[in-house]
Amino acid sequence: MTFPNSQQVPTLNPAVWGYLFLLIIVNAPAALAQSTNAPLDESYYHKIDRYEVKVGRIVPQLFTTVKPYKRSAIVAMVDSLDKNDSVFQSESDQFNREYLRNDNWEWSRATTAESRKPFLKELYKKKSDLVYVDKPDFDLHVNPILYVGTGKDSRLGTSLYTNTRGVEIRGMVDRKVGFYTSLTENQMQLPQYAMEYGSLYGYNIVPHQGFWKGYKTSGVDFFEARGYIDFSISKSIWVQFGHDRTFIGNGFRSLIYSDFAPPTQFLRANLKVWKLNYLFQLNRMVADNKSPNGQRYPDKYMAFHHLSINIGKKLNLGFFESIVFSPQDSVNGGTFEFSYLNPVIFYRAIEQQNGSADNALLGIDWKWLIHPGISFYGQFVLDEFVLHNMTSGNGWWGNKYALQGGIKYIDVAGIPNLDLQVEGNVVRPYTFSHKNLFTSYTNFLQPVGHPMGANFYEVAAVGRYQPIPRLTVTLKSSYLRTGRDAVPATNPVVSWGQDINKSYDLRLQDYNNKIAQGADNTIIYNDLLVSYMLRHNFFIDFRQTFRNSSSPSAAFNNNSSISFLAIRWNLAARNYDF
Repeated sequence: MTFPNSQQVPTLNPAVWGYLFLLIIVNAPAALAQSTNAPLDESYYHKIDRYEVKVGRIVPQLFTTVKPYKRSAIVAMVDSLDKNDSVFQSESDQFNREYLRNDNWEWSRATTAESRKPFLKELYKKKSDLVYVDKPDFDLHVNPILYVGTGKDSRLGTSLYTNTRGVEIRGMVDRKVGFYTSLTENQMQLPQYAMEYGSLYGYNIVPHQGFWKGYKTSGVDFFEARGYIDFSISKSIWVQFGHDRTFIGNGFRSLIYSDFAPPTQFLRANLKVWKLNYLFQLNRMVADNKSPNGQRYPDKYMAFHHLSINIGKKLNLGFFESIVFSPQDSVNGGTFEFSYLNPVIFYRAIEQQNGSADNALLGIDWKWLIHPGISFYGQFVLDEFVLHNMTSGNGWWGNKYALQGGIKYIDVAGIPNLDLQVEGNVVRPYTFSHKNLFTSYTNFLQPVGHPMGANFYEVAAVGRYQPIPRLTVTLKSSYLRTGRDAVPATNPVVSWGQDINKSYDLRLQDYNNKIAQGADNTIIYNDLLVSYMLRHNFFIDFRQTFRNSSSPSAAFNNNSSISFLAIRWNLAARNYDF
C-alpha cells in the first residue's frame, strides 16, 4: 500500500458556481422561514422512517425517498403522528419522540429540551446544544464533535484507532436564511479490508473520504468540511448551496444516489407541493485524485432530477434521471453543457439533441406501505440497453441495469422496537461505467451508488432492536458475490465490469456477459453494533465485525475479525459495510 504525495484540494469553478449563486441571492429577499437538515445518519433516520411504516400510510410532511430531511419537517411529522395513540406506545418510542423534538427544539419548542442542571450555569442549558442563541432575528446552535476509539483487526499487526475532533454549527438569520457547517480533523487506522478497497486496483482512496494523507505507519489523516446555506424562494420551494452528501432511496443501499462517496459541492432546489416532491441538483465532482503538475483535480459534473409522487395513502413512486459530464473531457466533447442547468427538462433528449456522448441514467423507485408495520420498496436504474439484445438473452455488454427490492417489518411478531429489513441488489456488468473517469458514475474514484460498483448480486438483512430507551442493538448481515478484474500486476487493461472507474471499452467480449463474471469473489459480512446513549447525542459504542472474502485468487481471499470500542459525540457511527 502506498500513500499519495502532496495533492491540491479542489476549488470552485467561479464561472459556473458564481453564476448559479448569483441567481440564488437575487431571490433571497423573498425568503420565508427556513430550516437546516438533520445530518445523514442511518440510525437517526431509522428512528424517523419506522413510524411511517408503523402507521401504514404516507406521512405528508416527509418524502422519505429524498434524504437528508429538514429539521422542521421531522418535527411536523412527529407532531402529526403524536395524535395517533398507537404510534408512540412503548417506552422506547416515547423516548424517541422526545429525543427528536429535543434535537430539533427550535421547531418543536419542547419543554423537555431544557436541561435540569446546566454545566457551569451557561453551557448545555438545552440538552442538545453546548451553547445557543434564540432570538427572533438570530438562531444559533454550537456543538462539539468527538469520536475516539480503539480496537483490533485480526489481519493487522497494529491496533485500530479513531481520533476525530471538531465542531458543528447551525442556525438561521431572521428565520429566513439557514446555515450549517461541520469541521473535523481526523486520524484513523482503518480495518485492513477498508484500506484494500481501492488499493487492490491501484487507487489511493479512503472509503467515504476525498483528499487524505498518510499518518504514522499505515494510518490516514484527513480534514473534512461540510456546509451549506439554505433558504426558501416561496412557501413550497427551497434552495441549498454548499458541500455535503445526498441519499436517494428507502433501502439499506441506494443504487440511484448513495452517501458512500465523499461529499460534493452542490446546488439543490426542491419543490414540495400537493402530493409531489421535485428535486433538482447540480453536483461538482472529482474525476480523479491524481493532480498532474501540481494542478487541481480534474472536474466533472452531475445534473440530477428526481420526481416523487404519492398515489393514495399507501404508494409512492419516484422517477429520476441523471447525467455525468465534464468540460475537461476531450473524448466526449470537452464543453460545459449549460442546457443541463435547466431544472425541468429531459436530459436524455438534450444529450441526443446535442450529439454528445455523456453518461445518462434514468430509472424509478417505489415504496408501498402494504400494511401497518410492513413496507415494500425498491429501485430500478437503466443505464443503457437495446431491446432486441435484452429480449434475446445473448448477454450483450450494453444491457446495463441495476435492480433493488426490499421489505421492512416494524415491531416484528409484536415485539416493540424490534425491526427487520431484508434487501436484495443486482447490478449487471459495466453498469455505471462509461468511456473514462470524466463520465463514470463516481466521485473521487468511489461509486455514487452501491459501494461494490457493478457486476454483483447481494442479499442483505438489517435487524434493529431498542429494548430500553437508550440502548440500540444493530445487526447487519450480507452475502455478496461479484466478479473481479485481475489485479493490476497481472492484467491492468482488462475489465469484467465490476470496477466502474475503468472504461467499458476495456471489456473482453461483447456477448455472453453475465452477472459475477470474472475472478469469482464471495463476501460474507456480519456486523454487530451495540450503542448506548449516555446523554443527548453522546454514545458509547461496541462493534464486532466478521468479514469473510473467499476467492480462487489469493488477492481477494482473506478473513477479518474486528473488535472496536468508542465514544461518539454529535457524529454518526462510521460504517464500512462492504
